[in-house]
Amino acid sequence: MIHVFIGYDPREAIAYHVCANSMIRHSSEVLAITPLALANLKTYSETHTDGSNQFIYTRFLLPHLMGYAGWALFVDGDMLVRDDLAKLWALRDETKAVMCVHHDYRTKAGTKYLGAVNADYPRKNWSSVVLWNCGHPANRQVTPEFVMNGTGAQLHRFTWLDDSLIGEIPIEWNWLPDEFGPNPHARLLHWTLGTPCFHEYANAPMAAEWHREKLLADFCLQRVIDGPFDLEQGQAQAAE
Repeated sequence: MIHVFIGYDPREAIAYHVCANSMIRHSSEVLAITPLALANLKTYSETHTDGSNQFIYTRFLLPHLMGYAGWALFVDGDMLVRDDLAKLWALRDETKAVMCVHHDYRTKAGTKYLGAVNADYPRKNWSSVVLWNCGHPANRQVTPEFVMNGTGAQLHRFTWLDDSLIGEIPIEWNWLPDEFGPNPHARLLHWTLGTPCFHEYANAPMAAEWHREKLLADFCLQRVIDGPFDLEQGQAQAAE
């Protein structure tokens, strides 16, 4: 079983559902998917006043939420999986405390969705897709209090870890089409400037795949039957 935590923000709830649906459709393993929703976290109080979404700091709670045992995957909600997560899961290295894509780029845009500031900083987007070795001794200090008292720079750069404990996964597992352009070989798409559900990002590179996945997430097979249906029956009675 693969434990997956997806960042959830009620301002773009559809992003979570589309992301989860893409995971389920492609996975060859059982997935235990958890929405990482701030309102559900009773052991954590958000003390930070910066950040563009509600899971920007709660993502670091995974060792705590997993009882400091086993492995778990965190992903932002503004993503679409194009391949089997079992392939990513197979990359786990017990000698590492975390594993992520080691991005090194400068952003194209000074602002992103809903007008949030989009600043450049070292190790930008490293924490957006993370394989967490929750039982690694170096992660024992990552408690709710540690997260509440940590700064963005400290947390997103994994400063409590020696660099040798930060494993690397291929960039195809956190491809940024709105920064890097289209990539037919990408295994996971991450619209870091804004999910295509936002009007101004509806036509971002590779956004057509997100819109297709949204249709699949909203799918319900119907059978062809004769009416009247509930609403039609009520209207007919009212007309009489």
